[in-house]
Amino acid sequence: MTLRKPTIASLSIVAARFVAQTSAANAWTRAGGGVGPRGGTWHSSGSGSCAGGSCSSQQSFTGPAGRAYSRQGSTTCTGATCNSSATFTGRNGGTVTRSGTISRN
Repeated sequence: MTLRKPTIASLSIVAARFVAQTSAANAWTRAGGGVGPRGGTWHSSGSGSCAGGSCSSQQSFTGPAGRAYSRQGSTTCTGATCNSSATFTGRNGGTVTRSGTISRN
C-alpha cells in the first residue's frame, strides 16, 4: 500500500477550511474540506485528547474519488521517555503501524 502524500498536500493547498476546538479536558476536534485542482472535493476530520501524560488521536481523510484514509495513534510519556504508536489504514483496507521511543537527557 502506498499513501500518496503529494496528492493530499496539493489538495490541501488549493482550498481548505478548518475548525478547531479545545476544552479544559485537553481534547480537540477539527474538520476541513475543499475543492481540488480538477474540481473534486475532499474532507478531513480529526479528534484527540490528552490526560495524565498520554495523548491519543484519530484522523480521517476522504479524497475526490471517495478514497478514504485514516490514522489512529497514541503517545505516552513517563519521566524522560515517550513511547508512540500509530496505525494508518489505506483506501483498500491495508494497514501500516509505526512505533517508536524518544528519550530526553
